[in-house]
Amino acid sequence: MAKTFVAQVNQLPNDPPLRAALEFLCTASNNLYNCTVYLARQLYFKAGKFSNGQWLSSQMKHNAHMKALYTSAAQQTCISVGEAFNGYRELLKLWRSGGLAEKPKPPNYRRSGGLFELSYPQRWLKLVNGQVRVPMGRSCKVWFDLPEIFLPFPSNLDWTKVRELQIVPRAGYFDAVWICTGKPVEPVALDTEKSLAIDHGINNWLTCVDSEGHSFIVDGKHLKALNQGYNKRVATIKEGKAQAFWCRLLDKLTGKRNRQMRDAVNKAARLVINHCLKHGIATIVFGWNQGQKSGANMGHKANQKFVQIPTAKLKSRMARLCEAHGILFIEQEESYTPR
Repeated sequence: MAKTFVAQVNQLPNDPPLRAALEFLCTASNNLYNCTVYLARQLYFKAGKFSNGQWLSSQMKHNAHMKALYTSAAQQTCISVGEAFNGYRELLKLWRSGGLAEKPKPPNYRRSGGLFELSYPQRWLKLVNGQVRVPMGRSCKVWFDLPEIFLPFPSNLDWTKVRELQIVPRAGYFDAVWICTGKPVEPVALDTEKSLAIDHGINNWLTCVDSEGHSFIVDGKHLKALNQGYNKRVATIKEGKAQAFWCRLLDKLTGKRNRQMRDAVNKAARLVINHCLKHGIATIVFGWNQGQKSGANMGHKANQKFVQIPTAKLKSRMARLCEAHGILFIEQEESYTPR
């Protein structure tokens, strides 16, 4: 049985003092991330060595941004940089073996002045009367008189299965993301002779046909309509203003649109996986051309519709579910299809 992790998202209350403190901490986390990336890049460029998150964390202990955060949250930010460079190392190996067409680039810096998430392992949290105590650190105690905050714990979760809490900045609000150990995935008998082919598009987001003759379509018109409505609202709000103009209303609209896209991705991926489990299909073949969105040339309107459909996220989500259930996921380059 494979071990899985699940995430539940809850939006934090829009309390001005809390929002100000979280913006301060997430800005410090973003700055710490960039400082750690600088150290890791210099080590790689000058010595050709890769560093792990624990070593990076020990080297950054005197950094002012690290001192601004609670210790465990600061360490998690440094560890995330180490994980990014470990991923880069694996991609380099894949490129050198011919598995990647283009040489990968090392992890880069985040936007200056941006916000980065805060992560707290469960051992640094405390459940008190249905509320979770989250330490904010000395800086918040001094500047905001907020040494800790209490978040309502979701009633449908088991505290013993919580592994981590992430406070994630979104467009105009913050999410509390609870990472939990999921239920063990029960093995399902799969037939290696059975496969499912998937072709993606716009109106028909996914067109799926399996080797047994079953077929179904995941509709994309609803997603297209959501994006069209979002684009019209944004264009109306920004009319006559500078290209870089942004406001709280745009934050709200963008956050809602992003949540709708994430919901669609999760539901579509689960629909495909459930079909495979029901019919014992052991292989999924997903038609995909690397870089196809950046090179799309279908006209301005068609390009906008195509690029805003989150198919890459859907593909990634589907691949993770396949790994959990023991289904082989294959990306098939489809720029040339024999007749």
